[in-house]
Amino acid sequence: MRAVLIQATEEHPAAFCYQVNGSCPRTVHPLGIQLLIYLACAAGMLTTVLGNLFVVFAVSYFKALHTPTNFLLLSLALADMFLGLLVLPFSTVRSVESCWFFGDFLCRLHTYLDTLFCLTSIFHLCFISVDRHCAICDPLRYPSKFTGRVALGYILAGWGLPAAYSAFFLYTDVVDAGLSRWLEEMPCVGSCQLLFNKFWGWFNFPVFFFPCLIMIGLYVKIFVVATRQARQIGTLSKSLAGAAKRERKAAKTLGIAVGIYLLCWLPFTVDTMLDGLLHLVTSSLVFDIFIWFAYFNSACNPIIYVFSYRWFRKALKLILSREVFSPRTPTIDLYQE
Repeated sequence: MRAVLIQATEEHPAAFCYQVNGSCPRTVHPLGIQLLIYLACAAGMLTTVLGNLFVVFAVSYFKALHTPTNFLLLSLALADMFLGLLVLPFSTVRSVESCWFFGDFLCRLHTYLDTLFCLTSIFHLCFISVDRHCAICDPLRYPSKFTGRVALGYILAGWGLPAAYSAFFLYTDVVDAGLSRWLEEMPCVGSCQLLFNKFWGWFNFPVFFFPCLIMIGLYVKIFVVATRQARQIGTLSKSLAGAAKRERKAAKTLGIAVGIYLLCWLPFTVDTMLDGLLHLVTSSLVFDIFIWFAYFNSACNPIIYVFSYRWFRKALKLILSREVFSPRTPTIDLYQE
């Protein structure tokens, strides 16, 4: 993402990524520290991949979970799982070694996939908030308004728009040609910093946070309506009361997911926006902490579901037991108390 800039000292002798002119300086950690960081990153990757793989399998396997909302959750889990599989291994090596050893082609592809999966996550969270808004605020028309076809449209948009946006910035010369007077000096050999102009952070800021503003506005309205419904729940039949309770629970859980997303991504996005104007004053260590804190968000959603959804815990129990091999298991009603 950026070149690592350090000064050679007696404690940290000069080291470089490559033995060529213009090579990036390299931070050399003691072997014990390197192993500790690798283990921590490996644990994070494993949690991200396995947690989201479980969500994908559960929604696909259990017929009771075949709903438009859960298909959006499945697509969100796929984006987070692919981030753990395809992006985080390379990010781990770059963070620990402070160099990029995989060539220009993989650098561009890695940056593309990184941007794609992260933007796909926030688009899906935005669409899920629209779904919850319809379910809570217009429950009578919700089944006819938010169908499987509508969910498929949201999923295609949630992947297609980030894919086009990322490709435009990373695989065309439009940005560099239009902003050539604002480009910083060329990065050193061994970095993976493709978009090194002062306004890159300002481009990304609205893409990340305009959907977040939509989500916050929708969840404020959902909270107001859900509170009013809670006062009226005594007048509803048992079945309607149960359905309303589940919808409020789902809205609350997804609201927590959005809040955690903001907490994880706010430091990185704000730093990227301001750092270009301040000539990259953020140290490489702080920058790596910010970006890994953002990556951590991809491991959070399955953890949130485990603590919030009873059906999720039931599905986990069934999958981890021999009952998952029973032909009757896929048809079990996970929502039954």
